Amino acid sequence: MKSDFARRSMLLFGLCVVILILLTLAESTLGVMSLNFQRVITFLGFVLPAGIGCVFGVMSLIRREGRPWLAAAGIVLNGLFAFFHFMIILFAG
Repeated sequence: MKSDFARRSMLLFGLCVVILILLTLAESTLGVMSLNFQRVITFLGFVLPAGIGCVFGVMSLIRREGRPWLAAAGIVLNGLFAFFHFMIILFAG
């Protein structure tokens, strides 16, 4: 079975967006947690999956799986998402 890394990349981006929505809805509970724990949650929930999604997009382009536009979209979206939240972790608090 051929693995489709471009699809996995976009699924990881969708997962990051869903986690972002859930954490936004539960924002009042985050206020009682320490800042370091909030940074860990942000890294594990946003930066790490988006970074893995970027890697999957690049692997899809390297393997020439077809649909290069989907792989490129996965790289760009995941990269911007990971970069934005990584900058939040570095400069917030």
